Parts: sequence; C-alpha cells; structure tokens
Amino acid sequence: MAKLDDVSWYMDSSETEQDAATHIGMFVSWLIHNHLWGSFPGIDWSSAVSLVRKRSMSGRTFFLERCDGKLMSEMLTEEGAAFSEAYYLKSYLKDFQRVLTKDAKSDDLVDDTWENYDRLANVISERHAKWKARKPWWKLW
Repeated sequence: MAKLDDVSWYMDSSETEQDAATHIGMFVSWLIHNHLWGSFPGIDWSSAVSLVRKRSMSGRTFFLERCDGKLMSEMLTEEGAAFSEAYYLKSYLKDFQRVLTKDAKSDDLVDDTWENYDRLANVISERHAKWKARKPWWKLW
C-alpha cells in the first residue's frame, strides 16, 4: 500500500489532531466530490461518503473517523490515485498554503469550513484539468 499522507506526521505537542488533519481532509473532500474516492476491502464508506457530498460531514471528520488518519492510494479510484501521486505529493501543500494560510498563523490553524474548501477546490480542480490534459511521455514525439 502506498501511503500518501498520515496525520501523525504533523503532530507535535502544540497541535490537535483536528488541526493537523485539516489540509488532508480538504483534499479528501475534493476526491469524494469528484468521484475519485474508491473502495477498500472490508470497509463500507458509502453512507459517510454521502454525508461528505451533502456537506453534512467535513472531509477532515471523514478522514479522521473513517480512515484512521491515513490516506493511501488504495483508497482511491485508479485515476484518483494517479492524480494524487502526481499532484498531492508534489504541489498540493503549496497550493493549500497559498490559498488558505494568508490570514492564519500557521498551516494548522486554517478553519475547516466549506467556504475554505470551496476556495481550495477551485485550485485543485484546475490542477486536475491540467493533469488530465497532459500528454503522456510516449506521445511527446
């Protein structure tokens, strides 16, 4: 299993688990809203995924309660995993910081709100569209 992120990587004595998970949860929300969240053997996420799509549950809550604070490529669709490996691991945190941390004292103090999610989701969607439009390396000549 390829672990993309883990809330424990961001924990120190001054942070709560919720604060450390906000950036991951917003990406999880985007994956769910864009039908890039997959299935995992032995886990039925359908009711919780529906709550996230209805905005009755935040992606952060879903991530912490249903994914044990871990984001793995196996939890995603094939396209979701490929995009996450290309974007999330390389550029997502920079986009998160650029869009949402201007007024916060740190990355971990960004409010987990749907308004913040919407601001960030627009950027992720643009990145996803560019990623989908890219030419595979074998078609460069």
